[in-house]
Amino acid sequence: MRMRQAIIALLAIMTSQAAPAQEIVLRHSLTGVALDALATQVQRFNDEQKGKQKVVLQELSGVADRRQLPDLALMDDDDARLFFDSIPRFKPIFEVMKEGDQPFDAAIFLPQIADAVDDLRGRPQALPMALALPVLFYNKDAFIKAGLNPAVAPRTWQEVQNAAGALADAGYACPLTTSRFAWVHMENLASQHGEPVMVKSGRGDHYAFNNLVQVKHLARLASWQKSRYFHYFGPAREGDAKFLAGDCAMLTGESGLHAELGSAKFSVGVAELPYYEDIRGAQPANVLPDGAALWALPGKKKGDYQVAARFFSFLLRPQVQRDWVRATGFLPMTTGALDELKAAGVSPAVIDAARKRLSMPKKADARMHSGFARNRVRAILSEEIEMVWKSDRPAKEALDKAMTRANATPQ
Repeated sequence: MRMRQAIIALLAIMTSQAAPAQEIVLRHSLTGVALDALATQVQRFNDEQKGKQKVVLQELSGVADRRQLPDLALMDDDDARLFFDSIPRFKPIFEVMKEGDQPFDAAIFLPQIADAVDDLRGRPQALPMALALPVLFYNKDAFIKAGLNPAVAPRTWQEVQNAAGALADAGYACPLTTSRFAWVHMENLASQHGEPVMVKSGRGDHYAFNNLVQVKHLARLASWQKSRYFHYFGPAREGDAKFLAGDCAMLTGESGLHAELGSAKFSVGVAELPYYEDIRGAQPANVLPDGAALWALPGKKKGDYQVAARFFSFLLRPQVQRDWVRATGFLPMTTGALDELKAAGVSPAVIDAARKRLSMPKKADARMHSGFARNRVRAILSEEIEMVWKSDRPAKEALDKAMTRANATPQ
């Protein structure tokens, strides 16, 4: 009898040792510092699971068939087609947490962070772990060569024009470029200058990216393009590489790029997104967080969602957020993360400014909510504005046409 019990015990031990971990796949397109930080967090999570559960990273560039959906994807939802060769539906994070038996309170997110991933009913759709703010980057070495003060960044669009002229005169072929044009130059321009992006009318809500400030701004950029002050390389993040390579002296883009600036062979300055000081009531600090979030794919097994939910809970820990934010430059998601960053020695002034900005109440008409409609409107804006660069189409005509198309898109 004792021998039989010993054999059963040995078999139980061997079976438990041989049982494979419950694995889920996380697809991403990160590189450099951000990829190192993600790999570190995934390893920490996997170590805590002691072989029972595991997150496996999958680089987008190495995926042979993108139609095979992973369990999770860290991406801007504008990039869904790039990630999957389609635009699949996603499983909202609040459903993942419920199915995975993990406690979750949507109120944990800072209001402006939540606003970036909420649906029309205010429910978070993804974990907003890689959001950024729009900023102006500039090459301090280029400023010195052009006779500009590298310690003083352009604050207004007129000052950007003055700096671009000086850089052009100093021999710089590309004084200014941009990444994510629709978000930076249309959505945030509206937010800074108090213009709603959604307007209510008797026939329902409609998009309004053809207000006076947007027409004025696009017309100005078109004139800069003709003067060779401004160069457009694409609607996504094409401008980042041009700036990091030193080909362009100024860039309007995402604050998260700061983590990659160590690879630049020049000194970099970072400043707030410029604004128009001649527009009454302009509030330059009223910019909109946006960027990549961690999305869950549908149709998975309950056990997969249990791993995903545990991973979401892990990433929401204030200490984990602290390490992630310090490594990547992305925005903290919660008040607890801000407190941890302050305790870790981050400048109190920086923390207080972030807390003030990210705690501002949501405004229903201030931004488009994540989903197919937003992706389609951004694509339409990019397509119509492209004609301004390529065919001298007037700014107002391009934006009017974009709004006609956008408002025919189901919301």
